[in-house]
Amino acid sequence: MTLSGDNEVAIQFPFFNVFKDGRVELLWSDLFPKTSPSHDLITGVRSKDVIISTEPQVSTRIFLPELKTPDQKFPLLLYVHGGGFVMFSAFDAPYHLLCSKIAAEANVIVVSVEYGLFPARPLPACYEDSWKALQWVASHADGGGSEPWLNDHADFGEVFVGGDSAGGNISHTLAFRVGSIGLPGVRLVGIIMAHPFFGGTEDDEMWLYMCTDNRGLDDPRMNPGLEELAMLGCERVLIFVAEKDYLNVVGRNYYEKLKKSGWKGSVEIVENENEGHCFFLRDFNCEKSLELTQKVVSFLKQASC
Repeated sequence: MTLSGDNEVAIQFPFFNVFKDGRVELLWSDLFPKTSPSHDLITGVRSKDVIISTEPQVSTRIFLPELKTPDQKFPLLLYVHGGGFVMFSAFDAPYHLLCSKIAAEANVIVVSVEYGLFPARPLPACYEDSWKALQWVASHADGGGSEPWLNDHADFGEVFVGGDSAGGNISHTLAFRVGSIGLPGVRLVGIIMAHPFFGGTEDDEMWLYMCTDNRGLDDPRMNPGLEELAMLGCERVLIFVAEKDYLNVVGRNYYEKLKKSGWKGSVEIVENENEGHCFFLRDFNCEKSLELTQKVVSFLKQASC
């Protein structure tokens, strides 16, 4: 039934409807339960929430592996959650469990970003918030930052950025910024993108609608060109694509373009056979999820040149 007046839907997108009066109605939200920071008595991983900015509000959940010595240093992974730029949270149970698992198995500090979501904060808020979080991490490189866990235990010569879906896209933009304008005190070793969003599907129009400063279909955040890819400020890239995911093709396109761009790093692509988009968030213990996690752990543990 089509409604009249202000309640008539003007535009339908996969994740939300836009009414004629400009209101936006999300079709999915709060799909996952929230969970509090904790101390995992089995793995020894501790977590806590830290607000890094109040205007706009940006916060992180930090995961610290069990300390073997009081001054132990760990590599650091900045993790950016997915959700189509409109949903999910760093505090959702699946993301908490994922980051805690990676912290324990890879022996890395994980800083999981809680960034602004559309429609409350249209794009480019997610990109700016995540960059602010990475800059905040870097502010601890000289040991004088505001967070003791990072001052005392982060190795800023071994920093990684990663994310799934929309978070994979955001991770790319962070590596591009590091390569183009730098990040003093930090060596960005690699980025991990699990089933990343990029342009080239029916979602393009949705991204353009959400992003208030978009530059059209060739916007480098959505559709990076060879010049942007050549400037990635990291040494290694790991890309996951899922066989049954409609974003499979854009992940593969990114891989092929990166190899042709002249970028001097190494890139690897892994296909999750017979799986759909971000399947690992639904069951961490299935065989394919365990394989994906172990690949991430190996990538983080790999000795860099």
